[in-house]
Amino acid sequence: MLFARRGRPTASSLLALVMLPLLVACSSPESVNVYSARQEALIKPLLDRFSAETGIAVNLVTGDGDALLARLRNEGLNSPADLLLTSDAGNLYRAQQADLLQAVSSPALEAAVPVNLRSDEGYWYGLSLRARVLVYAPDRVDAAELSDYAALADPSWRQRICVRSSGNIYNQSMVAGMLASQGAEATQAWLQGFVANFARQPQGGDRDQIKAVASGQCDVALVNSYYLGGMLNSEDAEERAAAERVRLFWPNQAGRGVHVNISGAGITRSATHSEEARQLIEFMLREDSQQWYAEANNEYPVRPDVAPSDLLQSWGEFKADPLNMSELGRLNAQAVMAMDQANWK
Repeated sequence: MLFARRGRPTASSLLALVMLPLLVACSSPESVNVYSARQEALIKPLLDRFSAETGIAVNLVTGDGDALLARLRNEGLNSPADLLLTSDAGNLYRAQQADLLQAVSSPALEAAVPVNLRSDEGYWYGLSLRARVLVYAPDRVDAAELSDYAALADPSWRQRICVRSSGNIYNQSMVAGMLASQGAEATQAWLQGFVANFARQPQGGDRDQIKAVASGQCDVALVNSYYLGGMLNSEDAEERAAAERVRLFWPNQAGRGVHVNISGAGITRSATHSEEARQLIEFMLREDSQQWYAEANNEYPVRPDVAPSDLLQSWGEFKADPLNMSELGRLNAQAVMAMDQANWK
């Protein structure tokens, strides 16, 4: 099943699907066509460096992740895309299940990416790592009150939690991770208590949850770590001020570890430049590329031998859940049903 329930398509995702520029299918042999859910500013400098070193031109199309998956599905084997770059293992798994990707075997890729951060069959590889963390208001919450995700279902947090909607793939993947580690019954019980503690109807993105904590609408929010990093480094003074009023907490450190996810890449089934696409993934996993890519996106390198940015190091070390990323996609439909049953809108 390609698309589990994600909520209605947004105007921006529909516009991206309609307005994405067409790539020239008969492009030069020394080229690679990339569909990227990453903003151009966060990926193009690295792609330009790849072109300068190899002479391989990169033709880039950026857009909403759902729109790109839909476009690949509609284009089928006629798609000019050689490489899909997107966020969340759930999206990569969906692309694999829809037969949109091809398996690739590469000793360089397998050596660079830990086993749990890539497809077992080589359909996709992680490029950067993010964590689903807690941000809290230090003037209203003592860090000693925080522990793990399970504790957020306690009645003491009633009307104190902000989170985005259940239609968001990041939340779906987190719940899928819970299903994999603790089973359906415990996950459903947690969901019931967690939803009962929402301070408001889920709305907005992760940055909006951080702003809500900063403004006092809630005391704790569940967000991906890189959003906080992006706000702290933002050119927008209001965003920086909001981010500076909250603190980050690593949940589940006494247990299985914080829920983590990836951005990643897979070579499309329709690729006519699969060798160039493989070279590009390998380039993005080089040590210097990992440093740049992670810093530009405020994420962690997937390579354990590459240090994160100074900002990320300032948040301290953490224990990550070692769950295989494929489980997040495999259990997505079950996660969505469990969230629906708990009335997480």
